[in-house]
Amino acid sequence: MIQSYKQKLELEEHYDAIIIGSGMGSLTTAALLSKEGKKVMVLERHYTAGGFTHVFKRRGYEWDVGIHYIGEVQNPNTAIRKMFDYVSNNQLEWADMGEVYDKIIIGDKTYDFVKGVENFKAQMIEYFPSESKAIQQYINLVFDSNKAMKRFYLDKTLPNFISAFLGFFLKRKYLKYSSKTTYQVISSLTDNKELIKVLTGQYGDYGLPPKQSSFAMHASVAKHYFNGGSFPIGGSSKIASTIDKVIESSKGTILVHAEVDQIIIEDNVAKGVVMYDGKKFYSDLIISGTGVFHTYQKLINEKVRLKHGFEKNLTQVTPSVAHGCLYIGLNGTSEDLKLPKSNLWIYPKDIDHDTAVSNYLKDNDSEFPLVYISFASSKDPSWQSRYPNKSTIDVITLLPYERFSKWEGTKWMKRGDDYNNLKEKITNRLLDHLFNQLPHLKGKIDCYELSSPLTTKNFVNYNKGELYGIDHTPTRFSQKFLRPKMPIKGLYLTGQDIVSAGVGGAMFSGFITATAITKINFMKKIYK
Repeated sequence: MIQSYKQKLELEEHYDAIIIGSGMGSLTTAALLSKEGKKVMVLERHYTAGGFTHVFKRRGYEWDVGIHYIGEVQNPNTAIRKMFDYVSNNQLEWADMGEVYDKIIIGDKTYDFVKGVENFKAQMIEYFPSESKAIQQYINLVFDSNKAMKRFYLDKTLPNFISAFLGFFLKRKYLKYSSKTTYQVISSLTDNKELIKVLTGQYGDYGLPPKQSSFAMHASVAKHYFNGGSFPIGGSSKIASTIDKVIESSKGTILVHAEVDQIIIEDNVAKGVVMYDGKKFYSDLIISGTGVFHTYQKLINEKVRLKHGFEKNLTQVTPSVAHGCLYIGLNGTSEDLKLPKSNLWIYPKDIDHDTAVSNYLKDNDSEFPLVYISFASSKDPSWQSRYPNKSTIDVITLLPYERFSKWEGTKWMKRGDDYNNLKEKITNRLLDHLFNQLPHLKGKIDCYELSSPLTTKNFVNYNKGELYGIDHTPTRFSQKFLRPKMPIKGLYLTGQDIVSAGVGGAMFSGFITATAITKINFMKKIYK
């Protein structure tokens, strides 16, 4: 049972492993270690566990803050489905979103992304009949990149001295894809600007437009959804609640309201953690799932940081994009309100993705470069039994942290009129996009609430409210320090910073971290 650190609990001083943060990477690592008989303590500063897999409830509604769809879980034999089944003891269930999982909307044109590789290819060729060769080549490259990915991440599980000998051979093919931008690769296949814009229409899933993002990251997301999208039945909070039972079965625990102040490091060995109230917990194994920026700058003391050059490492990477999400509650069922299951990706008509982002960053009052709309209550078949005659919508866009930085240090829900007025201005712009697509929803909204990058910082503890950890640029994948084992004995990293964006990437990082710790091939184990 997930418990609050604020309660008077009988906690042991020593655990087999202490994990800081309860995001998907941390939960996965905790589950794998627990299944090997380890007593694990997971420490979460927020009032609820799960990181971007948590939900919040307000005014009789529930919203999922980070999960809008997951790919590759309908087939029970895929790696990601087997990983979810293993860490949850087969307790997670998934609802298929249907034939069309994403709609790319550019001006008055809509392009459907349909499930099934051959169906996707046929649909793209129907939209762009003269580009059939380029479309086939694109799909081939997506699969080639993902095939090369396995050896790249195998290297991250190896001890440093073995990686020094084998790393180049394991990584070189993947680096061929990761070292190029998405635009470089796709524009080498076609000069059709509209096709490039459509094929990269999911760039919001990893945060960078085509001329800035690594093609390997793009390829990972594209393949992830080729066979459609799914949603966890019962909402994304089911992920943390099912994994909690696995942790509890080995006498471990997840604590919320449990903020770690610093990792105890003596003679270059991790010994435990100091909580914000001064209490100490000890373990020979400390794992941080809070991201490299927070881990290096906040959890490790300056002397150790300087010794290992951690600050220099951080100059090689940048925090990913910040965002805002408009959470909407409506009276009426999803059927009555005619809410689709497909996600809507809405883009400006006459400019490419990179230009749209550039224009917006120069002038935040200019056209949004991207508006994403998701309908969780339509995707979850258990929703109506849990929230009768109610529905929800999420509307997301890019919101630079700098636009809100002057309110840094203010308290959540108490940031003042100027802050609230800015949010209301952004809210109305986002509602215009929603009503443009679904005009019949005018007058049907019961309540709404807009999160800002400060909200993300407050609840997920990323320094600049970033959504995807560190940016997925071509240079990111060549950074040797982004691996589970740190140069401090007993200290490891997990989470999307050491693999890639999203719940799937973070979960895979948990497998890599647990493999690096235990030397157990968990992927082989789950396929038994």
